[in-house]
Amino acid sequence: MLKTHPILRVSLWLLLLAISAGSIVFTGTLLYLGPKLPEVEQILEIQLQTPLRIYSSEGKLIAEFGEKKRSPILYEDIPQDFVHAVLAAEDARFFKHHGVDIKGLVRASLELVTTGSIQTGGSTITMQVAKNYFLSRERTFLRKFNEILLSLDMERKLSKEQILELYINKIYLGHRAYGIQAAAQVYYGNPVQALTLAQLATIAGLPKAPSAYNPVTNPARALSRRNWILSRMLELRYIDQQQHDTAVAELETAELHGIPVEVEAPYFAEMVRRDMIQRFGDRADTDGYRVYTTLKADLQTAANTATLKGLIDYDRRHGYRGEEAKLGFPLEEVTNSDLLAELRRFRTIGILQPAIITSASDESADALLKTGETITLTLDGMKWARRYIDNVDRGPEPKKVSDVVQPGQIVRVTQEKEGWSLAQKPIAQSGMTSFDPKNGALLALVGGFDFQSSKFNRAIQGGRQAGSSFKPFIYSAALEKGLTPATIINDAPVVFEDSSLESTWRPENSGGRFYGPTRLRQALYKSRNLVSIRVLRQIGIRHTIEHASRFGFDTSKLPNNLSLALGSAALTPWEIASAYMVLANGGYLMEPWYIQRIEDNTGTTLFEANPMVICDETCIQQREAQQAATDSEGLDFATLLAQEASPEPETNDTPDSANSESDDKPVRYAERVQDARINFLITSMLQDVIKRGTGVKARVLNRSDIAGKTGTTNDQKDAWFSGFNRDIVATVWVGFDQPRNLGRGEYGGTAALPIWIDYMRTALKDSPQTPLKIPDGITTVRIDPETGKRAKPGQPNAIFEYFREENVPAQEVDDDMVNPHTDGGTLPEQLF
Repeated sequence: MLKTHPILRVSLWLLLLAISAGSIVFTGTLLYLGPKLPEVEQILEIQLQTPLRIYSSEGKLIAEFGEKKRSPILYEDIPQDFVHAVLAAEDARFFKHHGVDIKGLVRASLELVTTGSIQTGGSTITMQVAKNYFLSRERTFLRKFNEILLSLDMERKLSKEQILELYINKIYLGHRAYGIQAAAQVYYGNPVQALTLAQLATIAGLPKAPSAYNPVTNPARALSRRNWILSRMLELRYIDQQQHDTAVAELETAELHGIPVEVEAPYFAEMVRRDMIQRFGDRADTDGYRVYTTLKADLQTAANTATLKGLIDYDRRHGYRGEEAKLGFPLEEVTNSDLLAELRRFRTIGILQPAIITSASDESADALLKTGETITLTLDGMKWARRYIDNVDRGPEPKKVSDVVQPGQIVRVTQEKEGWSLAQKPIAQSGMTSFDPKNGALLALVGGFDFQSSKFNRAIQGGRQAGSSFKPFIYSAALEKGLTPATIINDAPVVFEDSSLESTWRPENSGGRFYGPTRLRQALYKSRNLVSIRVLRQIGIRHTIEHASRFGFDTSKLPNNLSLALGSAALTPWEIASAYMVLANGGYLMEPWYIQRIEDNTGTTLFEANPMVICDETCIQQREAQQAATDSEGLDFATLLAQEASPEPETNDTPDSANSESDDKPVRYAERVQDARINFLITSMLQDVIKRGTGVKARVLNRSDIAGKTGTTNDQKDAWFSGFNRDIVATVWVGFDQPRNLGRGEYGGTAALPIWIDYMRTALKDSPQTPLKIPDGITTVRIDPETGKRAKPGQPNAIFEYFREENVPAQEVDDDMVNPHTDGGTLPEQLF
């Protein structure tokens, strides 16, 4: 029998005792802490903070809101090179161990004993998942023991792939990026699947210390860690020598990228975000909701472009206000790098780029762009730049380039077909709203020139005097009262004593002229103020306000005096465009809407819109057939409709049941609020605004089916144009945030209409022309244009006019009655 040395025996007994004591401590700790630890299965149910994302109707990204940028990714979608890079950097034995790396733990324990703190960690990827999802980040023995226990439990209940997927989607990688997909977008502007091996290795190096190894803020250390990871991948045989050498030689190109917005609609996105907060509270921008809206990407882009161009054109008509800023140091004392650093302080706004004038002569000037490119400006590109005096007056046209710009000035430039041109940020603002009148869906919205400069949404907030764009509703009320397009109203001076206004009110037409007896149709398309006032006085203010309320106007905003005829009510483009939908769709009040559906982060639909529908002739026939069927069965049709509109309540008891909606939605029929014949008459009158009135510039669109109305308020402080056909409605406002005169010659037809035209070029591009159908009960009669009465037989200056049958002028001229339905019910173009 072999004898052991006494010291060795003692050592073996001490080791056995230590092991036994450790086992006892471990078992005791496990029995004590085990019941207090969370269930591992909960990790699969934990909701990662994921941004709110808003999309257009085509599924294009409009905006993303949330403190944490995260785009969760499935394991099977993760590039294998990235998996290998993470394992090389964090846990090479991940697929071999059972959640705990003994060597690492021994090293960490020794550090704790010798230094009193853990310096290098020793955590596996599984342990990091346990810590990130369940535990705090404090460096204590108790937390570490919990981490070990959870890791062992996770390894029993979850696959390695599940654990790695959880890790990759949770880790923080700098600049608010959580998870690899978000990091790939933030640093390289691409999805992770499109990154190179070197770029993947750079991201894989970030979990250890996102700030220390950040490729944007600390490129040298990031490059060093990237190359170390690549060498580890080579050592572990994840890559070969050629792959390694190619990746190491690759230049680091990381820079900060914004979210890949596909549709610029910041004012609208903020509207949707506020709506989501009302629905879901603080969870709105953390639970990964996806909102699909009614916004059309091409129409929104067209609205943006039209607004930008319209405001720039307006601004140029009133002169150049000078440079945006000046350098605080002499040009000769700095380098191009210094100048580029200075330029980075100025944002590019649409087509307006910041530039520094580096030299200027009589003939030309050189300017440095943020890209480092030097461009040349000539006199042709700044002839518009007459010195701004005020909105009415300008200085003389410049004769030399050096009269306009000087070296050291920071200006705006824009590239046009003819070359580079001097520009400036407009100070006037605009708001636009566009709807589909057939269902009330919002198609495009612009709330101002630049969201970053001012988040005030002029399309829906505030309200400005509507001017003559409100007149169609005055005239609609007049037609309902029995007036006709041929009714003669005297366009003559008038003085009113009205206690609700000034003591004496002397309204005028634009230009101060008076035109005498005027037909109602002509008064509308020529926008005669005095006729509108006399009409309002004749039909009554109370009747007119009640009539306007049917179009959705808030009556509390409508003044109870004759100034209503001139559009003194303060309204928003949203409110006016909503009312114009009634004119466009044949007389039905539509509920504006803009959210099609809301999904949670799993794709489950929580909300789906149920827009109103118009019950047209086909629909009416179907409902009449249904009525006949129900009558034959002894059912009351009104009761059936009431049942249809009030379905059984939902019984879904899930947590989100309050936010979800049944797929079986009742049909919501829009209410007819304007008689079909009155709608036809007012629409035909508004078509004349385009053909021969204040909106004649819109004839450039070569459409016979468009109608609309200009609007200009007192002292030209607000300019409007609202126009439509049966497929689309759009309202444009132009003015200053602090109301003041827009300048000489600036009316609705010059300031707002050009924006509407540019937008409608795109909006109507694929829309076939739709002739205005003549409803039953409308008669066409030849009239005397001077008196509005029936024309005498053979009268040479007679014209055609439309009337409701009960309003046809009394004089009978049998040969002049025209049957409007012999041509299929469409409006003959030759009538007017």
